[in-house]
Amino acid sequence: MDTRRLIAVIVLVPVLVSLALWAFAWPAARTAPRDLPLGVAGPPAAVAQLEQRLVGRGDAFEIHRYADESAAREAVEDRAVYGALVADGQGPKLLTASAAGPAVAQLLRQAVTEQTSASGTAVRVVDVVPAPAADPRGAALGASVLPLALAGIATGAVTTLLGLRGVRAAVALVGAAGLTGLVAAAIAHSWLGAVAGDWWATAGVFGLSALAVGAGVAGSAALLGRPGLVLGGAVMMLLGNPFSAASSAPELLPRPAGAIGQWLPPGAGTSLLRSVSFFDGAAATGPALTLTWWAVLGLAAVFVGGALRRRTPDAGPAPVPAPAATPVS
Repeated sequence: MDTRRLIAVIVLVPVLVSLALWAFAWPAARTAPRDLPLGVAGPPAAVAQLEQRLVGRGDAFEIHRYADESAAREAVEDRAVYGALVADGQGPKLLTASAAGPAVAQLLRQAVTEQTSASGTAVRVVDVVPAPAADPRGAALGASVLPLALAGIATGAVTTLLGLRGVRAAVALVGAAGLTGLVAAAIAHSWLGAVAGDWWATAGVFGLSALAVGAGVAGSAALLGRPGLVLGGAVMMLLGNPFSAASSAPELLPRPAGAIGQWLPPGAGTSLLRSVSFFDGAAATGPALTLTWWAVLGLAAVFVGGALRRRTPDAGPAPVPAPAATPVS
């Protein structure tokens, strides 16, 4: 038995380290635009020239055409595109939204400058939806993903390890998530100024994100036992956190990491937080539904797991056989 444990430690630790390095380092090392939604607007002849220059970058951009600058600006504000290149009589103009991701806004600025530098025309840049002045690079918002994921994992794990089931488990998960949302909003919104918008809506997004993670972990544990607890925590930590694209954008991560990240609570929570904080709720339906499904299905799994355990009570000690009767002589 000791030999098996020794071998397990020697093998398991490098495997876990390899998984963590792959999950965190691979997306960071392969960051590049892949079908990044970008708008173009202006006269047809000028738009055709802009598209021809952008197409030269392969599949980096997904081009959307708009009639004029007003339509392109509206598309940026609705989160239909990350930016738009407008051609008018005064030269090209780039509309960006650093609130949707400062890294994306910088990438668009560099890409458009490279494509138009040959013509010798300077590009005017207009930040339609700017990031907050207290967090212009989005560092604080990106750093909030890991603590929220840890809070959700810890809530699910503690609920499981304390043996809470059914209604008690659900109350613990919802109550802890609600308080987490209030605390997170107080720090990120009131103190750091990293997010904006309605305070209570922001707190609700933080709370729903924590509940989705906690319910997912607790639900997995309720159905699968301790292996489910480990599996749920690993998925949220090794996939949800690095694939969330909190510091960039899903379209900048290698495929399919960006898509997977948006199916998990950390990525969906980040997208919903940006929509609620900076874009008046635009494009919030998808991530809100993702978080809701994780929370609902996780809580349902908690109830189902608790019901199954009640139907299968633990076996008590084996009955002691009665002593044999002594024959009377």
